[in-house]
Amino acid sequence: MRVGVAATPYIAIPTLDWLLHSSHELSLVITRPDKPAGRGRMLQESVIARWASTHDIQCIKPVASGDLLDSLKETDLVITIGYGVILPTKVLSVPRYGFINLHFSLLPAWRGAAPVQRSILNGDQISGVTVFALDSGMDTGPIYVQHPMPIDPFENAGELLVRMAEIGPKVLAESLTLIEAGALPQVQPLDGVSYAAKVTSSDTRINWRMNAIYVHRQIRAFTPEPGTWTTWRESTLHVSRARPFRLERELAPGCLLIKDADVFVGCADGTALVLEEVTPAGKKMMSARDWVNGARLVKGDSFV
Repeated sequence: MRVGVAATPYIAIPTLDWLLHSSHELSLVITRPDKPAGRGRMLQESVIARWASTHDIQCIKPVASGDLLDSLKETDLVITIGYGVILPTKVLSVPRYGFINLHFSLLPAWRGAAPVQRSILNGDQISGVTVFALDSGMDTGPIYVQHPMPIDPFENAGELLVRMAEIGPKVLAESLTLIEAGALPQVQPLDGVSYAAKVTSSDTRINWRMNAIYVHRQIRAFTPEPGTWTTWRESTLHVSRARPFRLERELAPGCLLIKDADVFVGCADGTALVLEEVTPAGKKMMSARDWVNGARLVKGDSFV
């Protein structure tokens, strides 16, 4: 088949690498337009655009979905991976076999923009990847292949996404075989539907009045992007790694305690977190102990 890929994030790279050496022809890469980045706000292309340039694959960056119509006429199928654009039916119907999506949840659970983050935040023990046919709804199309995966209790969203991306070629290969054989995808069940809303700043601010188990999930869910944060002496401190702990003495929510070289923060219900990695405002990521050594804590210091 002549296959196109519509993607923006790095998680599409394993699939692109596989297609390049598969029996299928990778004929087209579609990605988002260049965006200003960095202090100079210079236009920067996506990692997918750079990959396409390196491998001499045609790459287009449509501003509007209608700009895709002519480019899709010679494709048999388009795979979308985190493309981030809802495509109209007139575009979806152009390729011979339409569009399929590599989605990072076991649909119908966690339809929407942030399935991995919401799954971790919810405390799910199992997630997975789904390949389904795109339709006019939000992740509502019929399913070709699903692959379940356990979620490690200390794994963050970035780490889980990497594992999922590495599974992508396997489930896509199975799906393309089914499509070529004329197999029909299975309609999504009506039970078990949940929605993965886009992550907001309020989602990522740590509330130390929650149980440490929840705060730990929050840190994992939003690491590395956009990152969880708290307020320290009127500045922002990002927390990227921690672990739950139950102290012998109760520590007030947000209150800091240094004990046996560990940095503890009080949470609800007598629980606490041990901070492991943090990023102070304007600085690089460091160990919590190194941060404490420079922060000059005094008795009663706490996060807000």
